[in-house]
Amino acid sequence: MPTIGELASYAGVTVRAVRHYHARGLLPEPERDRSGYRRYDPGAVIELIRIRTLAQAGVPLARVRELLRAGEEEFAAAIADIDRRLRDEIRQRERHREQIARLASGDHLALPPEVAEYLDRLRALGIEERIVQVERDGWILLAAHSPERVAEWTARKHEQINDPRLVGFFRTLGQALDQAFGQTADDRRLADLADELADHITRMADERGEDYVDDLDLEPPLVGLMDMLAFDTVPQARRLIELLKRRGWTGWTKLERVPPAAERE
Repeated sequence: MPTIGELASYAGVTVRAVRHYHARGLLPEPERDRSGYRRYDPGAVIELIRIRTLAQAGVPLARVRELLRAGEEEFAAAIADIDRRLRDEIRQRERHREQIARLASGDHLALPPEVAEYLDRLRALGIEERIVQVERDGWILLAAHSPERVAEWTARKHEQINDPRLVGFFRTLGQALDQAFGQTADDRRLADLADELADHITRMADERGEDYVDDLDLEPPLVGLMDMLAFDTVPQARRLIELLKRRGWTGWTKLERVPPAAERE
């Protein structure tokens, strides 16, 4: 007659599992023999294997006893019910995995898929991550404010970055994250960047109209908040906008022409 250790070994479980099944009332616990050991009959081995099989199949222990004593039809119905429950759990876990995958990618937490795709494209074009972060933070606010226009705006963004000159501007702006960029009297790199940006904006306005350049139609407080996010991440952007104003345009989030009388460099 097997001991508890031998019983566990035959059934492919641990001694701890056998004791747990005893405590749950699933497997009768025999009396000790004269040597002080609990001895199990062959039927206990079969019963333990059935318990283990049901438990490994995902059957809750609370229902194992019911199934061990069920008739053929009752058993089949109970198994079908458990199978439906497991399928529901699998679908739920798959949804959780999809959500975790989106969270792991960062951009998907608070952004529509088309915006995350646009940001990924910027990265693929070699745009510095902090520049992408400026775009991402702005899009979070835009998507929350006007979700119905996100598809339109992202399509326009994709059109714009088809222009290699604009991509070159973004890459140069990434270089401007160097704190020394354009800070000395003889360093014209930031001014050159302002020239480049002004030329690009003017060209877009002339070719596509000023509504194409900017038609966000946002309230001034939201524009100010988006500008602040950009300036906090890329401090040189504030000076860049000052230089841009002297070249006929003003604004970061909301671009507007400067009146002709404005001072130009």
